[in-house]
Amino acid sequence: MTPIVKICGLSTPATLEAALAAGADMVGFVFFAKSPRHIGFGAARALGAQARGRAKVVALSVDADDDLLSLIVEALSPDILQLHGRESPARVKEIGARFGRATMKAIGVAAPEDLAPAAAYDSVADFLLIDAKPPRDAALPGGNGLAFDWQALAGVRGKLDYMLAGGLTPANVGEAIRLTGATAVDVSSGVESRPGEKDSELIRRFLRAAKTAREAR
Repeated sequence: MTPIVKICGLSTPATLEAALAAGADMVGFVFFAKSPRHIGFGAARALGAQARGRAKVVALSVDADDDLLSLIVEALSPDILQLHGRESPARVKEIGARFGRATMKAIGVAAPEDLAPAAAYDSVADFLLIDAKPPRDAALPGGNGLAFDWQALAGVRGKLDYMLAGGLTPANVGEAIRLTGATAVDVSSGVESRPGEKDSELIRRFLRAAKTAREAR
């Protein structure tokens, strides 16, 4: 099975086109002012139109209220709302019902015990994103370029369907897929030349490496 690949934090037509042309299955746009990947509603409208029908469009927010989510949906018309904050399972379910969109819930992991909340979210979210748990003093809940010990996922292999994120790059994504058996991967900082600036060649290399990876037997 060819892994699903999501390129997140896109902010320019050129890098979005690179992701789409190279076969990205999902493209993500960030609505979080503290992030260097944050985009405004005008840019979101144009980028969403560019991607529509070519890949699933994902809107990332962090503990957003209904007013902000309404503005995001109006501007981007995303297929998926990615919730990257402390949203409870009840809140995830409420958002999916209120906005009529698929939801993706991020769960930060540093050790096997951090996977405990996954079961509760798995029953209400359409997708689970397993990301590296941010440092205690981090300003961002994700996109920090940090990996975690993939062995922490050994206990859920074959039992939980998830998208793997956290410190993935063109150099290590193949190994990550082989070791974890992940059927989907997500990258942001790992295809950037500097924070917030995507590199088209790194995007192409990441997609090529991920799409040709094979799970270890």
